[in-house]
Amino acid sequence: MNTKDVLYELRTKLGLSQEELAEKLFVTRQAVSRWENGETVPNTETLKQLSALFNVSINTLLGSPRKLICQCCGMPLEDGYMSRNPDGSFNEDYCQWCYADGKYTYTDMDTLIDVCVSYMANESFTEDQARSYMKEVLPKLAYWKTHSEA
Repeated sequence: MNTKDVLYELRTKLGLSQEELAEKLFVTRQAVSRWENGETVPNTETLKQLSALFNVSINTLLGSPRKLICQCCGMPLEDGYMSRNPDGSFNEDYCQWCYADGKYTYTDMDTLIDVCVSYMANESFTEDQARSYMKEVLPKLAYWKTHSEA
């Protein structure tokens, strides 16, 4: 989905006219119209405002051009699972379980692996397979690269 389509969908879902959205963002109605026609894209500061207003990540506003994964546990990130920074903005690097209230939840990789394996093991993925997979994936993620260097 393109940014223009995402903005239109979110605006109409909230029942806002272009004029009402423009007023909330301190821009003109024509600016909103140009975004929704695909002529322009909101600037960075406006994307931050739209993210807060619509309660979606900037990645979502841009049509999800990047496939986000938690840089601690490797879980695919969607807006509903994404963590937030202390100021309330989305943190597109971590899930809500690995980074909460401005603090990292896990400092020990083995503890995280134990938690993840308990959710991953099922009929098609044994506990040993899940543990092996996590031991291979986690060291490649940004959090653990930084954490292991500290």
